Amino acid sequence: MSAEQPLYTPFFGVMGATAAMVFSSLGAAYGTAKSGTGIAAMAVMRPELIMKSVIPVVMAGIIAIYGLVVAALIANEIKPDSYTLFKSFVHLGAGLSVGLSGLAAGFAIGIVGDSGVRGTAQQPRLFVGMILILIFAEVLGLYGLIVALILSTK
Repeated sequence: MSAEQPLYTPFFGVMGATAAMVFSSLGAAYGTAKSGTGIAAMAVMRPELIMKSVIPVVMAGIIAIYGLVVAALIANEIKPDSYTLFKSFVHLGAGLSVGLSGLAAGFAIGIVGDSGVRGTAQQPRLFVGMILILIFAEVLGLYGLIVALILSTK
């Protein structure tokens, strides 16, 4: 650590990496669990639709990958000698950006996935609409990833 930087400087960068991983994983877990219960309920009556209905679970899992990418980028830049307080605050912002947007996207994917697979079991024409809404929910996490990547390169 350089002499002009406070001792606690790396803390904020590490918290950014932690926030990226924890919040995006919470969103992915919620989306997976909520969609999974919908798939299980739907599969009782229409077991042939199980593989088609796994799409929301896959999309929820992608949210966690966004957090992993940002956490890895942040962790790779934390070095004892050249890490500044400015950089650590920027990394905290990047982690919170991808993490909280991933949390929101995971919630949206879970709710849409649950209702969507149950509805698709009753009316197959709902499938395309469900996929479109899932894409709009997923892109919320992607927006957080883009902002986090821009911030982490400052």
